[in-house]
Amino acid sequence: MLEASSSTVDLPPIPGKRYFTIGEVSELCGVKPHVLRYWEQEFPQLKPVKRRGNRRYYQRHDVEMIRQIRSLLYEQGFTIGGARQQLSGEGAKEEVGNNLELIKQLRSELEEVFQILKH
Repeated sequence: MLEASSSTVDLPPIPGKRYFTIGEVSELCGVKPHVLRYWEQEFPQLKPVKRRGNRRYYQRHDVEMIRQIRSLLYEQGFTIGGARQQLSGEGAKEEVGNNLELIKQLRSELEEVFQILKH
């Protein structure tokens, strides 16, 4: 089950380093290394640099992305697919589309009311 006490606020600040090992990122983000490796497969935005012996080196933007993924999954209750959609911007596109439909409907109703009041 999810731990309520482990929120993003409780995470340590990200040091001013250029590269982080998977162990460091695990501690900085409160996520185990095997989960980080799994998320690399699920989220195309997450691409750590791989060097000698396939060792992963994460940059600051990767650590920030992992924290965002962690928040979406553990705190906001998104599924992996929903979090992936949210990060790719598709969730925002759907919301804008729904808002446009609502605006069109409201405008139509207001025009009807205006015509009634006009007569």
